Amino acid sequence: MKARVHVMLKNGVLDPQGEAVRHALGSLGFDGVNGVRQGKVVELDLTESDAAKAEAQVNDMCEKLLANTVIESYRVEMI
Repeated sequence: MKARVHVMLKNGVLDPQGEAVRHALGSLGFDGVNGVRQGKVVELDLTESDAAKAEAQVNDMCEKLLANTVIESYRVEMI
């Protein structure tokens, strides 16, 4: 079973990487971009075959390591 975890900074948290990308896009002539939020995607290949157990394990991984839940939110997608 596979899982995909999407991690993004929470609203209200400054995103310097996103701002750098927005600035670079403007420098390249893409003037219509008002804001950029940058995140990460983590794909996991799991040995667990029970979908509910696998999703619970992935949520536990996110809470303990994959996301800093103080400033980041995450979404788990079982694929």
